[in-house]
Amino acid sequence: MNYRVVFSVFAEDDLIGIYEFIAKDSPSRALSFVQRLRVQCGTLKTMAARGPQREGLGSGVRIMVFERRVTVAYHIKNEQVIILRLFYAGQNIPSTLIDEH
Repeated sequence: MNYRVVFSVFAEDDLIGIYEFIAKDSPSRALSFVQRLRVQCGTLKTMAARGPQREGLGSGVRIMVFERRVTVAYHIKNEQVIILRLFYAGQNIPSTLIDEH
């Protein structure tokens, strides 16, 4: 089954934050990193269930790690994969994630 991958407002804000953080050192590296991250998230359209479920974060929340630097929190709803949040470089996943989706 093919799913539609959608970024939540929170995830879009996280992408901007990740870009800005990396861009302090290298704007071109930041752009490349964020583009690769978006592509990786897009692969969930065909392999949505590959990330392990983390019920402690909320019902149906799954995680995927990107290049050992970003934890992608997402869930599958109907025919969509909704990217909830993107946590960069060891950020703690807040318990508020449970309420955000």
